[in-house]
Amino acid sequence: MDDKLRLDGNAAAGPLGEVFSFEVTTAHYACEGCGRADQIGAAMVYEVRGLGTIVRCPGCANVLIRLAHNGGRRWIDLRGIRYLQVEDVAG
Repeated sequence: MDDKLRLDGNAAAGPLGEVFSFEVTTAHYACEGCGRADQIGAAMVYEVRGLGTIVRCPGCANVLIRLAHNGGRRWIDLRGIRYLQVEDVAG
C-alpha cells in the first residue's frame, strides 16, 4: 500500500470504536502472519475513502482487521489476528 496514505494505528480508534465498546487502540493482538504481538495503536492504518478502514501489521504488512461500512451496515473481518486481548478495567 502507498506509504503516503498510511496513518498511525490510533487512527483506527474512531471507526473501530463504532463497533467495540472498549478502547481498541490499547487492545493487544497477535498477527496471524508473523506472530508479532503489540497494541492496535502501534499498527498501520489505511483509510479507504467511502469504504472503510484497513489495519495492517507493522512487522509483515499482513491485514489484521478490515472494517467496511455501507448502507447502514458494518462488516468486520478479524481473520488476520490470532487474538484480540482487552484488559479488564473493572479490576
